Amino acid sequence: MALGISLVHCTKKKMSETILYQVAIVGGGLGGLTLSIQLAKQGIAVVLFEKKKYPFHKVCGEYISLESKPFLERCGIDFSKWDIPIITELSVSAPNGRQVKQHLPLGGFGISRYSLDAELKTLALKNGVSIYENTTVHAVTRLHKDQYTLDTSNGMFTAQLVVGSYGKRSNLDIKFQRSFIKRKPHALANFIGVKYHIKVTQGLANEIQLHNFKNGYCGFSKVEGNTWCLCYLTTAANLQEHGSIEALEREVLSQNPHLKAILESSQKLYNEPLTISNIDFSKKELMKDGVIFLGDAAGMITPLCGNGMSIAMHASHHLSKLIPHYLNGVFSVAQLLERYTQFWKKNFAKRLWVGRLIQRSFGRPVLSNWVVRFFAVNKKLLYLLIRQTHGKTF
Repeated sequence: MALGISLVHCTKKKMSETILYQVAIVGGGLGGLTLSIQLAKQGIAVVLFEKKKYPFHKVCGEYISLESKPFLERCGIDFSKWDIPIITELSVSAPNGRQVKQHLPLGGFGISRYSLDAELKTLALKNGVSIYENTTVHAVTRLHKDQYTLDTSNGMFTAQLVVGSYGKRSNLDIKFQRSFIKRKPHALANFIGVKYHIKVTQGLANEIQLHNFKNGYCGFSKVEGNTWCLCYLTTAANLQEHGSIEALEREVLSQNPHLKAILESSQKLYNEPLTISNIDFSKKELMKDGVIFLGDAAGMITPLCGNGMSIAMHASHHLSKLIPHYLNGVFSVAQLLERYTQFWKKNFAKRLWVGRLIQRSFGRPVLSNWVVRFFAVNKKLLYLLIRQTHGKTF
């Protein structure tokens, strides 16, 4: 593993060893892991903290745009080892069951986060990244312009730069007093996510399906092996109204005949579904108190904008070019933020806007019924809209 410089850090409680790294990454999802690999390949001393133990499942649609495949291969992923489906078709259904199908201009592939994150962790270790699993970062303190301390459940660490890649929200967001934490969630904007891995008796391996239901929508697509991912988003109020996930699926999701068929004919591979709550798609800062944010920590991305996984990895790719210039003193942390913000706006602003626009029509029965009917007879417009939700190869 890459070794930083050993220092001695004295606290009132105890004397402990502190390791100085050039970059500390808080959170080991796709953005954090791929960034760590790219930096380590450049000879930069990187430490990554992950609060869980690999491998583990995440609430995630597990469809990744093909724009990311060459990048992941450069990181060291050998896709020939896995039986991954290449997804070329899209099927969208309205709550009343009406469907529209369309070929995907770019397409994607299906792979579970359980497998992909674990493989990236192995590659990070091989490239010299120091990884601390089962580790919570309690606080990040900026000592001066190019040195931070990280108080973790595994001791104290010091770094020249800290990147937050820890997901939708963390105890650190409260400590940073980030603006989105201060906002009270609106009942209709406060979402929950539910995910299963399932086995089905029949399904199209090259198709991703999006099924609308009242106040939500569900994605269904194949991942590696004989496994399918079923993941849906709905409002917290919708779940509260029906009292349980089982009742919600029986009384709401199953009103869509396509979802009903999937739910009734599939075998769930989890004893309990994976869930997340308090999902907020509000805008977030890209940096706070000198800590730069990546992935969902930089902004929860609507699932309909071309998938946040590719956006997180693309952002990590760009940061891996900017960070060495900062470490070498070519520009300040303010200039790092300026360049990162310019990149974010240029590459993602339109894509995110299209995703939010589409999301407004999903989950509303009358509107989504009309939208599906409209695109069924205007498929060229649907094709052009889909193009806006996928980026370019990077």
